[in-house]
Order: sequence, then C-alpha cells, then structure tokens
Amino acid sequence: MASGGGYGDPSQKIDYVFKLVLIGDSGVGKSQILSRYARNEFSLDSKATIGVEFQTRTLVMDHKSVKAQIWDTAGQERYRAVTSAYYRGAVGAMLVYDVSRRQTFDHIPRWLEELRNHADKNIVIILVGNKSDLEDQRAISTEDAQEFAEKEGLFFLETSALNAVNVESAFSTVLTEIFNFVNKKSLVDFGEGQGTNNGDPASLAGKKIDIVPGPGQVIPTKSRLCCNT
Repeated sequence: MASGGGYGDPSQKIDYVFKLVLIGDSGVGKSQILSRYARNEFSLDSKATIGVEFQTRTLVMDHKSVKAQIWDTAGQERYRAVTSAYYRGAVGAMLVYDVSRRQTFDHIPRWLEELRNHADKNIVIILVGNKSDLEDQRAISTEDAQEFAEKEGLFFLETSALNAVNVESAFSTVLTEIFNFVNKKSLVDFGEGQGTNNGDPASLAGKKIDIVPGPGQVIPTKSRLCCNT
C-alpha cells in the first residue's frame, strides 16, 4: 500500500494529512522511533522531550500523497495536562513501552485510558514494544503484550529504533489502516452524495482528516505481529 517512502519534497502536492501521536512513559524511546521514521536517524545522546514536538514525513499510498504529522509527547507526569490537548484531531496513535522495563508496560492501561478519553473513539492504535534489541534484559514477553493488545483491540509490534527493526512497519500499519478507512468513507460519500465534500474525494486534498464514521461504519483493529493489512 505504502510506497515512495522518501522523506518529503516541499513542493509536493499533499492529498491527505494524518495526525499521529506517540505516547508512553518517559525513556521508552518515543523520540528515537520518530527520529528513525522521519529522518532515518538514531542518537545515542537523546534528551527527554520537553512538552510536545512533532515531525513530518510524506509518502505515497495508492498514488496519493500522504503527509504523516507525528507528535512526540513528553512522558513525564508534569507534562500530562499540557499534552492532553494534542490528542484532539489525532487519527492514529502509537502506545509505546520498553520491553526491558516492566513498569512501562504496567502503565500502558493508564495511557490507553487517557488516549481514549481525549481522542476520537475510532482512532487507530498500535501497541509498540520498543528496544527489542535488549533481548537479554527482556521483562515483558511478546505473548503477554500480544494478549493485552488482542483484549483491547489494538495492533501490536515489537520494534528496535536502534537497529531500525519494524519501525517502518509500525507506522505503515497505522497509516494504511487510516488511509483505507478514509478512502472507503470517501467512496460511500460519493455514492450517497453525503458529507461536506459533496461526493468529491478530491475536495479533501491537503486537509487534515478527522475520521467520523458514517452509520454502521467502524475501523477494524486487531492485534497482529506483522504489518500486513
């Protein structure tokens, strides 16, 4: 589905803008995941995020230009009230924990509750176990995380920002799910003449898409260990 995984052309026409948020405890590697995806970089001297930062990456999906606007939210408790406002308008989320630190996984239900309280109910969520390169220090089994993801209706992947393992796949999973839903909704609107786009999907060009499903429509989410959709 996704192709042309380059890092953006300022002159490129943008068909869709999707806002994604990265959430989880401080130190789980959210900024490194973002840096690896947006710029294909990894810094061993990474500092804790202060407040909120974001980066973008433009890619081609089904001959459409999609800009992923990815917000990296601080995990420290004192920033929680500040970052909650940034959940609004997000259509995708990465819920990140560190596979070598048990407490970061134990805090995932709290982060998930906060996300669901502030974001659209149909937001696409993937649970990400980062730092899979620390296998000898693993504190959370893949099976436990997968079971939690299945129970909560989340996608699931383990990643290593350090070794660039599954980072691309994690973002591709979320973005593809969002893109497929938006395209499906556009076709429904086109057939029924509904919505503010008057049945013309092209009128969505360059706009941030807040997913609001039509009657009976839902975003299907289920746990999976690969990026196939």
